[in-house]
Amino acid sequence: MLHASLLEHLQQRFTDFFSSSTFIHQYKVVHGGDINRCFMLETSKGSFFIKVNAALFGLDMFEKEARGLIQLADTGAIKVPRPLFDGKFNQQIFLVIEYIDPGQPASGFWESFGRSLAQLHYNRAVQFGLDYNNYIGKLTQCNRQHNSWSNFYAEERILPLVRKAHEKGMLEPGHVAAAEHICSKLHTIFPEEQPSLLHGDLWNGNFIAGTNGEAAIFDPAIYFGHREMDIAMTLLFGGFDTLFYEAYEHHFALQPSWQQRVALCQLYPLLVHLLLFGGSYREKVIETLNQYK
Repeated sequence: MLHASLLEHLQQRFTDFFSSSTFIHQYKVVHGGDINRCFMLETSKGSFFIKVNAALFGLDMFEKEARGLIQLADTGAIKVPRPLFDGKFNQQIFLVIEYIDPGQPASGFWESFGRSLAQLHYNRAVQFGLDYNNYIGKLTQCNRQHNSWSNFYAEERILPLVRKAHEKGMLEPGHVAAAEHICSKLHTIFPEEQPSLLHGDLWNGNFIAGTNGEAAIFDPAIYFGHREMDIAMTLLFGGFDTLFYEAYEHHFALQPSWQQRVALCQLYPLLVHLLLFGGSYREKVIETLNQYK
């Protein structure tokens, strides 16, 4: 539940944001997340979504999420809930964003979704990474910039997490050695591409169909990276409809043999899940290391 003191504080924040008196009529629990407590707030200015956390992972976690949402929204490529404000109150941090009413997928939903992701990926940068660090789940995501994807993926994604998993006793020294060997040859595996703006955590729990029947995406972990990372993430937990991939290919064709790199792209989110949720992901991480070593 939300304490009365927090509700009073939020009511004042809404009033400041809208520059007119705003009242919270009621709130409802929204289930689905495993890191934050989430609620839908019904106010005199409409409905909004709020995430609340005890600041166990980082005081700036929601600030970084808001920045990512704004950057995605500003592309105009796909619907993203706009953040209103974030803050801290009584040892809790919170983020208030636009509430997107869920609807039914429209005819052509998957084709439109695939086209929208392609349009998002057309937003390019000079370097891989981002000019600030953010979070993926509750893990800090280091986005130190690099000129090559192979260096970025090795030094900011795979090696730090493999070594952390080893420190926690989740992986053996041989697994670290395998990861280091794989990273030494990434430049021979991935084709060169200009960095694309990525959602960064695009699985089937991080999008919905809005009331207009179009896709909306949320919970980003953005950075500029190889766009096969977003595609591989969509395939990790069951995959999207085949029409999604056909539409994406039509609007922004992937480079040859991309399917052979999917598991390697999935190594990063698998390592994230291993560190967050434990040993159930260990076997899949080891399988991927063995596949590419």
